[in-house]
Amino acid sequence: MGNEPAAVPEREAREPDVAQGAAATRIVSLDQFRGYTVLGMFVVNFIGYFAVTPAILKHHNTYCSLADTIMPQFFFAVGFAFRMTFLRRLARQGRAGACLRVVRRALGLVALGALLYVGGSAWDAWRDAEPWPQDVLRLLLRDLFQTLVHIAATTLWVMPVIAAGARARIGFALGSAGLHLALSHAFYYRWVTTFPGIDGGPLGFLSWTVPVLAGSLAYDLVAAGHPARAVRRLAAWGLGLMLLGYALACVNLVTEPNSPAPGDPGSLLVEPPFVPPTRPVNLWTMNQRAGSLSYLTFGAGLSMALYGLFVWACDAGRFQLPVFRTLGTNALAAYVLHILVDQVVKPYTPKDWPVACVLAALAIFLAICYLGVRLLEWRGLYLRL
Repeated sequence: MGNEPAAVPEREAREPDVAQGAAATRIVSLDQFRGYTVLGMFVVNFIGYFAVTPAILKHHNTYCSLADTIMPQFFFAVGFAFRMTFLRRLARQGRAGACLRVVRRALGLVALGALLYVGGSAWDAWRDAEPWPQDVLRLLLRDLFQTLVHIAATTLWVMPVIAAGARARIGFALGSAGLHLALSHAFYYRWVTTFPGIDGGPLGFLSWTVPVLAGSLAYDLVAAGHPARAVRRLAAWGLGLMLLGYALACVNLVTEPNSPAPGDPGSLLVEPPFVPPTRPVNLWTMNQRAGSLSYLTFGAGLSMALYGLFVWACDAGRFQLPVFRTLGTNALAAYVLHILVDQVVKPYTPKDWPVACVLAALAIFLAICYLGVRLLEWRGLYLRL
């Protein structure tokens, strides 16, 4: 969730981003889009804990809710920034130097992820638990594989094609999607949903490739320097991917344990995104836990269309919100900080609190997170991805 593909703390001056040998200032639409996504993450991750929170703002494993659309937006932004910075380093350092930098930063992300997801109380629980082999598997195959580690694995996976042309990247995305589907059909869907995994589990990088490479394609449109044309194409491609994701979800109805009703064309359509399902789910269902292809294809399309609005408002127009700038230019710091603040605040917030109390707690949580990131911005401290 930053301008580069792995995490290393840095204190640095703002230098222009350069792609394909041409200098350019920061892309305002990317910072604003990423800031919006960070703020959305703050909200859904905090209020999803409470009983009064509407279902559409909670994470689910049977359909795509509004909360489930946030993580694909991060990966879309990662893909956009990954291509931009990789092309810059490719021109300056050559392929070996650029790839080495990606590997180093990905390892940094894994290390940071291990501290956040496996360290502290999780490590204590593992150390004291019995039997230990199952707990080792839980730590390594479940707890470790969350957002930052998924980003690290996915950037390493797409690195061979991130500087390639559009056809190569689209082909790579299709191949990764096909491999994920084949493995899911063979064994992986059942394993990752019953173990259970988090956000796709250890093989989730195969389907998270879709929004990452969609973001890289969006960068090409914006880098061409024609905002109006970019907006039109982002909207068209985004709508196409959303429809494709929904069509993939509809395959659920002709896959066991489901079957279509004879003579009823409507029985071939599942409920649209954001609507709970009425039939049993399977590997075609939009499912964040499984990292299903339908979910991430729809998520990539929604991210692309939404980003098109930011290009129209920020690059073609002059729209900027300071809060989006602060959160979007230091997204990794915001991510880490919100986890730490959540761990401090949640013990004092009963799950059955009424709406007014939840909103008050949310306001306090958002204020602490924002002020923390704003202080880092004021001091010129940034955690880069």
